[in-house]
Amino acid sequence: MTATSRRIFLYWLVLLVSALCIGGGALMLLRREETRLAAQASTTEASRRAAVEARARLVAENVELFVGDVEAGLLDTLAESPAEELDGFLDRWEQGNPLVRATFRCTSEGQLERPAGSLSSDDARGFRRRFAAILTEHPPWKAKGMEAASAPLQEVNAQASPLADSSMYEARRQVSSNVANLQSARKQTQSLAKSKLAYAAPSAARREDSAFEAGAGKSDKGSDVVRPVVEYRRGWLPMLVDGRLHLLGWIQRNGGGEVRGVEVEMAALVSRLGGALPTELAVDEGYALRDDKVRILHQTGRVPEIAGVSATRVPLSAALLPGWDVAAYLTYAPARSSGAGFMLVGLLLTGILVTAILAGGSLLLFQARRSEADAAQKTSFVANVSHEFKTPLTTIRLYAELLEQGRVPDTGKRNEYLKAIGRETQRLARLVNNVLDFSRLEQGRKKYKYEQIDLSAAVAQLLDLHGPRIAEAGLELKRELPVQPMLVVTDRDAVEQIVLNLLDNACKYAASGGEVVIALTARAGGGAELCVCDRGPGVPPEHRERIFEKFHRVDDTLTAEKGGAGLGLSIARQLARGLGGELRHVVRLGGGATFVLELP
Repeated sequence: MTATSRRIFLYWLVLLVSALCIGGGALMLLRREETRLAAQASTTEASRRAAVEARARLVAENVELFVGDVEAGLLDTLAESPAEELDGFLDRWEQGNPLVRATFRCTSEGQLERPAGSLSSDDARGFRRRFAAILTEHPPWKAKGMEAASAPLQEVNAQASPLADSSMYEARRQVSSNVANLQSARKQTQSLAKSKLAYAAPSAARREDSAFEAGAGKSDKGSDVVRPVVEYRRGWLPMLVDGRLHLLGWIQRNGGGEVRGVEVEMAALVSRLGGALPTELAVDEGYALRDDKVRILHQTGRVPEIAGVSATRVPLSAALLPGWDVAAYLTYAPARSSGAGFMLVGLLLTGILVTAILAGGSLLLFQARRSEADAAQKTSFVANVSHEFKTPLTTIRLYAELLEQGRVPDTGKRNEYLKAIGRETQRLARLVNNVLDFSRLEQGRKKYKYEQIDLSAAVAQLLDLHGPRIAEAGLELKRELPVQPMLVVTDRDAVEQIVLNLLDNACKYAASGGEVVIALTARAGGGAELCVCDRGPGVPPEHRERIFEKFHRVDDTLTAEKGGAGLGLSIARQLARGLGGELRHVVRLGGGATFVLELP
């Protein structure tokens, strides 16, 4: 390995190490960024789920408030019902209030007095079938701790859903745009649940109700008469009968006595619960109110078809709607996929960067090695050309000095020396012409002079001129030229230079074969084909594609048996291509080589 090669290898090693360091550093940064994005995505997802869960709890609270408003309003109306014509009031209440499905009266022991057993209506028979046994065997107003269970709903909700949690606060902030609609729906529901004046009896009963609501009345003499406020025990009994949820409310005066009750119309109640769901949502979330059989009663936002798959589930109070819940759904793709995409793009960009660095370094290395090879070839070329010039010049100088000094008295010897001087002079002229042609071809300054010539006659004339030199090389010249003229438009000097280079190549390397054949034929598509065939050792397979490269020689040492600069075949091919033709090598059958010149 030369010093230049070692330097190139060292530069390449430095470039490779730098590229690997850059790639490793970029990969480390990418992994750190991926970890950060994954942690951020995990935090965002957890926060998102916490916010959705908090909002679901708020929705559940709103549903419970709705139900509590209905229950409180119905029981307040029932407590303010007139004692006179009570059954008539209850009948009109059932018919006029859509939230009331049925009303009942019973003794403190649970014996039903309304609806009466003698009634034949389907509603009366159905009510007694469903609830008579339950009220008789397990009267809810006698259950221990019923007063605590029947505490005002607002207090229960305040204990079950504290707002100190930050997620609940965020959920309340997000649904602030729905507060006005929610309050309006609650007011309408409370007003409907407490409505009774339109159904109350006239005259004395109406006046009694008004005085009861005011808490005081006027005597005939104008004196103020304070009426005592009646206090009631109250409660609600949710129960599943025939696979359906029923809500029964009851009131009883403190100290015992008759029990009045009401059954809620569940269809009317459910139809009004949709107002508890939020109206403005993110595109990837949804909420659904579900009953005890996981059937969706109301929904808003994006709720998937598979109702069982939810992000969170908030059950409603068992004292209000047992088994019911609010389900929240998140339908967005997990955020960590963006981190994977970032890692993929980062790896791709890092790979492109490292590949570009290595490719650029490889190109520089290739150019450096190519420049080194060209420099070595040029050095060899200069040495070979100098050697080629030195041999004929030495011969010419020696013979000229002998002739000048008169040291060759024999006339035959003098003629032989003069012929040698002429041969060496022609050899120098060919070398100089090759160098000049090579310089012109490399610089693109070679100019061709096209004219119409008889190629057969031109080749024959060239062979007549150089026949003696071929014979001196020990070769028998065989001509296969057509008798008829073969006209082509080409540069005569360029064609002669190509043929001379091919003949010189045969004289140097194929003299042992004993013959050289020059064959000229017409091409089928027009033009001519000139073949120079020999019976020499041929071209080794590993050199057949390189013999037309400049400076290339099979043996490039100065002590080679055959001299040369390695330019003859390279110049011949470039001249052939400059004329619009081609020069190629073909292995000759029986041994040797064939060079084919194709001219258009």
